[in-house]
Amino acid sequence: MKFKFTSLVLIVTILSGFAQDRKWTLQECVEYAVENNLSIAQYELDLEGVKIDKSDAIGDFLPSLNGSVSASGNTGLSFDPTTNQAVTTTIFTASGSLTSSVTLFDGLQNLHTLNRAKLSAISSQYGLDDLKDDIKLNVANAYLSVLSSKESLRTFQAQYNVTQQDINKTKELVDAGVVPRGDLLEVEATLATQEQQIVNAENLILISKINLAQLLKITDYQNFDIADEVFEVPPSEVLGNSPKTIFEKALTFRNDIKNSELNVSVAEKDLQIAKGALYPTLAAFFQYNTAYSGQQQYDTDLMEFYRESFRNQLWLNDGLSYGAQLSIPVFNGFSVKNNIKRSKINMAKAKVQLEQDKLELETNINQAYVDVKSFSKAYEAAEKTLEARRSAYEYSKDRFEVGLMNSFDYSQAQARVDDAEAQVIKAKYDYIFRLKVLEFYFGLPLTLN
Repeated sequence: MKFKFTSLVLIVTILSGFAQDRKWTLQECVEYAVENNLSIAQYELDLEGVKIDKSDAIGDFLPSLNGSVSASGNTGLSFDPTTNQAVTTTIFTASGSLTSSVTLFDGLQNLHTLNRAKLSAISSQYGLDDLKDDIKLNVANAYLSVLSSKESLRTFQAQYNVTQQDINKTKELVDAGVVPRGDLLEVEATLATQEQQIVNAENLILISKINLAQLLKITDYQNFDIADEVFEVPPSEVLGNSPKTIFEKALTFRNDIKNSELNVSVAEKDLQIAKGALYPTLAAFFQYNTAYSGQQQYDTDLMEFYRESFRNQLWLNDGLSYGAQLSIPVFNGFSVKNNIKRSKINMAKAKVQLEQDKLELETNINQAYVDVKSFSKAYEAAEKTLEARRSAYEYSKDRFEVGLMNSFDYSQAQARVDDAEAQVIKAKYDYIFRLKVLEFYFGLPLTLN
């Protein structure tokens, strides 16, 4: 028993270690967010409700069938339901019936209602997919924010190591009398500034990971981490297309546009349903009924009273009724006419919303295209600036080591390199995210490879 308990503890410990050592990739984060997002869960429940509406619409085509049974006792003067004769006694009676009815014609309202339910189900699915798309983009942005913060930390740590080496060299120059001791203090101040940058970068990583974890509904922030990867700007063919080409392609597959288009179709069905109320309604019905009475009857041949059995009375007293009913709308207080007007207004609003969604999509694509171009140039400029700052720093370093530059100017040259490297990292990940957004509008999968 002790061996089993020890083994169980060991297994739990190993599994916990695996959970803590897990490094989440972008694809895993996206899939997990989609599976565990509460808004998506709520939308999926709404979608199930829409499917029930579709089942209701199908059921309206089927005949209804209802049964009823009643039993009663009467004392005194009453009527025997099987003979319709007045009797003064205590009598027990029972009756039962089965009724079925079906709508033969209702201005095609049932048909339009069914088609509307089908369109609503598809529209809701597009709405759900559009929500998932938004969540994927949010997760990708948060994921890239963590990557950017991590890469900034690695840069600051590398700069810190270089500065430590500079301190050792400066000490040698101070001891040799080449540079004054104040230069050493200036380099040490630069090292302290870099230590602060490392602390700030570590805090930024933690905040970025918490933001990403919250999107994934993960509360174990301390053990949550993403894969330690460094992504370069991926090649992309999307920039070979004009914004108009990207927009025209987006119209063919974007879930928000398809949802708006179906909302127009749903509004058209609502208008057809409202107009159907102007037509007569024809329905057919069928009813089977029977009855039982506890009242005795007199047999004149046998000269005695008798009572038929319960089973025999059900067969003897049964009957059928059937027919059709035509209901013609004449005047209903303007309700039908006003419903038609409302449906027309709703259809016009749906069409306006579709055009607005298209315009918004085109605006977003043009903005995304401009952002990609802008951040691409910003990234290229940042790289050129960094290269120039590094060259200037190397020149300053050579002059500092031979005593031709004071420590303040040398520290400023190094600070400019640090700032340029930070700008390159920020510009790179800003550019990657904008590029992925534009690719997303073009229908390409959301990956960083």
